[in-house]
Amino acid sequence: MGGRQLKKEILVLLNNDELEKSLETICLMPARQAVNPLFSFLYHKDELIKWRAVTAMGAVVAGLAREDLESSRIVMRRLMWNLNDESGGIGWGSPEALGEIMARHGELAKEYASILVSYINKAGNYLEHEILQRGALWGLGRLAHARPALVGNAGYYLPPFLQSKDSHHRGLAAWVAGAISSETTQPLLAHLIGDDASITIFINMRMVERTVGQLASEALSRNVP
Repeated sequence: MGGRQLKKEILVLLNNDELEKSLETICLMPARQAVNPLFSFLYHKDELIKWRAVTAMGAVVAGLAREDLESSRIVMRRLMWNLNDESGGIGWGSPEALGEIMARHGELAKEYASILVSYINKAGNYLEHEILQRGALWGLGRLAHARPALVGNAGYYLPPFLQSKDSHHRGLAAWVAGAISSETTQPLLAHLIGDDASITIFINMRMVERTVGQLASEALSRNVP
């Protein structure tokens, strides 16, 4: 199958509301061929297509890693390169895809989790762009809810986001904090319980509406000893 035809077929599958079945079909495709169209869909103007592409990228690269770990590392490095200033691009969707892949594959998570954390660390590979920061927070949250032990230190870098003027930063940081126990975030989460700003967040393969206060309250309830 040619590249254009493959891209069209994957787009049809990402438009299908039965995402689980679509993922099964995409994962039957040759992984190295499926990756390139999925990269392009991380930039899609339709938010739902973008998020489904993130999910599909996670499934495809995790599957690839089980067969050829080094090839999956190449994809990881490509996603990281997209977030490098020298790449000349913006890197939309890359931190989200990194988080999704690592949530699905433990070995890759062990190798690259610290890189994802570094994107919110001002002494690390801090992402200056606010929209990319949202992506990094989502990627961290996805990974943290799957493998919290690997990103426990992220709690040290969440306070600026929990106190941000950007409601997406506050809500996403609260979601991350809910997966990792941190004394640093507890009082800030308590302060956010009354925050009624609403955000859309992709959780369990669905777009859902949550207020920042709801996310903070859920985070606090998970972290009760």
